[in-house]
Amino acid sequence: MNSKHRKTLRAIFAKPTSSSIVFSNIESLIVALGGEVVEREGSRVKISLRGEQWRCHRPHPGKEAKSYQVEEVRELLERIGVLP
Repeated sequence: MNSKHRKTLRAIFAKPTSSSIVFSNIESLIVALGGEVVEREGSRVKISLRGEQWRCHRPHPGKEAKSYQVEEVRELLERIGVLP
């Protein structure tokens, strides 16, 4: 995991929940942690990490993840034991 991934991880766990995290940075972090990002129909993606899954839509027209998406990613990471 490089410094950009660590910065994204810290931003995900920051309170209050940020809505300025670029969604592709979240995807990059998941891949760096050994996860998989699978393209689905349209803007849908399925993220798998250590037996856990998260299905969501990529944000559009912007590129920043919505705050509820950041909270869902935080919950996913907490379930598998990843902390900042």
